[in-house]
Amino acid sequence: MNISQAILKLRPGSLFYCIGETYDGLHWSDENDLPPPTEEEVQAEIERLQQEWEYNQYQRNRASEYPSIQDQLDALYHQGYEGWKAMVDEVKNKYPKPRED
Repeated sequence: MNISQAILKLRPGSLFYCIGETYDGLHWSDENDLPPPTEEEVQAEIERLQQEWEYNQYQRNRASEYPSIQDQLDALYHQGYEGWKAMVDEVKNKYPKPRED
């Protein structure tokens, strides 16, 4: 995650540019009178976005391994709901959703 992504989440639609990847490189040019986020807000948002990215890794893993829609529909037609569910559950079990602590 980077500073630009964090700022866009904190101040959607704001106008700014960054030189480099530090808060010191932030140049705020928003015309909507939105104040720039503080360096602490930006750092906290970068950390939150990184945690969210890591938490959702299971979704990216699953998406790349699920059978195509055509194959899923074919399984549903030929093997019924239970056959389709078994096929999908194989991927879900391989990449379980993390527990939220």
